[in-house]
Amino acid sequence: MTVQLFSPDGLMQPVPYHHVAVATGTRHVHVAGQIARDAQGRPVAPGDLAGQVAHALRNTGAALRAAGAGFDDVVRLTFYVTGWSPEKIGEFTAGVEQVAAELGLPRPLPPASLIGVDFLFEPDVLVEVEATAVTD
Repeated sequence: MTVQLFSPDGLMQPVPYHHVAVATGTRHVHVAGQIARDAQGRPVAPGDLAGQVAHALRNTGAALRAAGAGFDDVVRLTFYVTGWSPEKIGEFTAGVEQVAAELGLPRPLPPASLIGVDFLFEPDVLVEVEATAVTD
């Protein structure tokens, strides 16, 4: 196995992501800037955080597959969310759940950070995803 995910004793439990990823392999795949846009650049799910999370993860999955990787190879996810507040966690999680089975997302997720930002590069973009994967 290229990636081992775990959450050691002494760290907060349970969480929706693992605290640690240990990877062996020589090929690193970095995916960034994945947002809720279709292949023609048209916005998907305007104003809908859950819908944008789902589509941004679909785009992340497509980028990983194009590089010969998948979510099982991911050692870190980073989510940037505009206007973040703790009350949005339900919407955010709903977006992840919408595509978890479809994309084969490990549950819990790989180590992940959710970072609140004032805005992203376009006013309609509510979430952006980055992923780092390691393959053999």
